[in-house]
Amino acid sequence: MSEIVDQPMSDRWRNIVRLVKDEYLSSAQHYPWIVGFSGGKDSSLVAHAVFEALQAIPPSARTRPVHIVSNDTLVESPFVMAHLNKVTVQIEQAANDMGLPIVVRRTRPDLDKTFWVLLIGKGYPSPNSQMRWCTDRLKIQPTSTYIRDNISNHGAAIVVLGVRRTESIRRMMTVDKYENMRGSNLNEHNSISGAFIFRPIVDLSTDDVWEILGSFPTPWGGTHKDLFQLYRDAEGGECPVVLSKDEAPGCGTKSSRFGCWTCTVVEKDKSLQGYIDAGHDGYQPLLDFRDNLVAYRKNQSMRSAIRRNGRLTFDATGKHIPGPFTIQARKEILAELLRVQEEFGSPLISEEEINLIHKIWATELQQEEAIVNA
Repeated sequence: MSEIVDQPMSDRWRNIVRLVKDEYLSSAQHYPWIVGFSGGKDSSLVAHAVFEALQAIPPSARTRPVHIVSNDTLVESPFVMAHLNKVTVQIEQAANDMGLPIVVRRTRPDLDKTFWVLLIGKGYPSPNSQMRWCTDRLKIQPTSTYIRDNISNHGAAIVVLGVRRTESIRRMMTVDKYENMRGSNLNEHNSISGAFIFRPIVDLSTDDVWEILGSFPTPWGGTHKDLFQLYRDAEGGECPVVLSKDEAPGCGTKSSRFGCWTCTVVEKDKSLQGYIDAGHDGYQPLLDFRDNLVAYRKNQSMRSAIRRNGRLTFDATGKHIPGPFTIQARKEILAELLRVQEEFGSPLISEEEINLIHKIWATELQQEEAIVNA
């Protein structure tokens, strides 16, 4: 490890690109690669390495398809999505122009599992560290489904991730927990059968990542200048690609400072505040609404006494645990969201979500009426 660290950064970068190239040309060549791409620094560096590796491979040997897959929770920070949309368009256009076997894809939660349908439609309380229902439905399920579909079609899939040991203590523990298969750069995924994880930048530090991004132009054109500016304005980090509940705590922690603008798992949204402090005052309504979602969860008058299963619930100390938001509270939250949407000037909730929300309310009211009349 010390020998690697002592190498000039240009040599270390060439070694990473060579590692990616050699792995692409390995015996499991027919299995597709799925590159998890959040648009943040780590996934950008991995996509950069994959792109350069493919350019160094003769066209006749580029037989393995590469999927650059990002996840849209539909409540991502608008400034992050703007960056992600711009970069993925550049990647797709450059790959087509160069004849590289790259496809760019975007996963999204099913309509009945979106943040607004669950929170405003079904009344799920705003997520917190004890009840992090958002990560599984918005992130894990859509991306895992995409991976499983490719496994079904090809027999297996290689998931290429920008996971690093030094990213966080939990990430270090996760990396060390799943050792590579003997004689391989891959390790089996702990919950998706047929998925194998490849982590080409696992031994880089955060400073290493930034140095490489700042030293080498992007292979799809231009530089990583916009990425640097995004981090400066948003004060820091991104919620990483999450494929299992073991990794879920990486979303909504001190080490992940931008992701969903609705995130109530963190105490304060430093990314939105940082963006506002950098002069983007138009995001203030989003920050205010996000803070209100935290308050609404704690407001007992906005919560039903019983859970969705019809039961009263108490914790070990005998304290009552309230149920979902009442329908009246959900109506108030939707009305406020629509006001914020008008003030912000861009869509925050879709018409399809609103229609489904009204259907859910109508069904619940009918069920309540039937119980009363029984």
